[in-house]
Amino acid sequence: MDTLHLKPGKVAEELLEFNHKLLKSYTTLQKLKEVDVGQTPKEEVYREDKLRLYRYAPIGAPANTTPLLICYALVNRPYMIDLEPDRSILLRLLEQGQEVYVIDWGYPDAADRYLDLDDYINEYLNNCVDRVRELSNQDQINLLGICQGGTFSLCYTALNPEKIKNLITMVTPVDFHTPDNLLTHLAKSVDTDLAVETYGNIPGSMLNDSYNSLMPMRLGVQKNLGMPNQLENEESALSFLRMEKWIYDSPDQAGEAFRQFVKQFFQENKLIKGEALIGGLQVNLNRITHPILNIYGSFDHLVPPASSIALKDNVSSDDYEELEVRGGHIGVFVSGKAQTVVAPKIVKWLSAHD
Repeated sequence: MDTLHLKPGKVAEELLEFNHKLLKSYTTLQKLKEVDVGQTPKEEVYREDKLRLYRYAPIGAPANTTPLLICYALVNRPYMIDLEPDRSILLRLLEQGQEVYVIDWGYPDAADRYLDLDDYINEYLNNCVDRVRELSNQDQINLLGICQGGTFSLCYTALNPEKIKNLITMVTPVDFHTPDNLLTHLAKSVDTDLAVETYGNIPGSMLNDSYNSLMPMRLGVQKNLGMPNQLENEESALSFLRMEKWIYDSPDQAGEAFRQFVKQFFQENKLIKGEALIGGLQVNLNRITHPILNIYGSFDHLVPPASSIALKDNVSSDDYEELEVRGGHIGVFVSGKAQTVVAPKIVKWLSAHD
């Protein structure tokens, strides 16, 4: 067994340096005012219950004639794609000339406990698709789904193939039972009926704790130890706090939709089996013949690459392309590569398929 040799003088020196950084962090935090996110100008073009649909105008000459609708997950807020100007894949898309619409699902409350997947996919998402089709005077639009929103987008496209021209999935789970899927291992042990009966809507804070528990060292200890470095100056502090704001800005989950999603997808893996039911309609991925761009992160611990790339063998598209990003679940959107590679790739791919 290796012995850890600690020199008292060195330990004291490091502790003094750490305390100095903590004091400096406190001073930096006192200077900060508002932690602003989602700064890109937008226009509300549709609302229904808690949902809002926003349009973002392209900057410069339009890259193509077909708008892109982004469907985000229910479990976090969509401003992850517009965290700050230097880390905004949304802004990069607009700069490339892409017209973008984004769905904001809002914050479910007690009145939404009985919303199910039929409501979210066959009603809300469908109404947003129709609104974008109406505004753009197009029979078909492009759809980009992120994480759980990607799964929703796959279900929607399989059920409504005539309304979608091109499909992009980002960090999207398809095969929920790959051996390295930590989230599924956790979800399999959840008694969803008891959870919904107990809470009604599932608290977002409880889900956050579950995600953090998957990688406690990296998401807990290491992050907190490195925090003083992140808060050393106002610019880096704001970047750090914007990310923290997003991480902990987790809406509660409508109870019935949560129950159906965990049971059908995580526990029973029905999407890849062709057995998922949305409002009584069977989702068959083989009905998807559209051009597909599938983007995933090499080090994604929430949606492992194997879970995402399973899409290729379960759709009928003969125009399928993958883009691997060397990053984690969030890095796909906020990393430097996301700004310089991912966004331009998306627009170039869409324009080639316009």
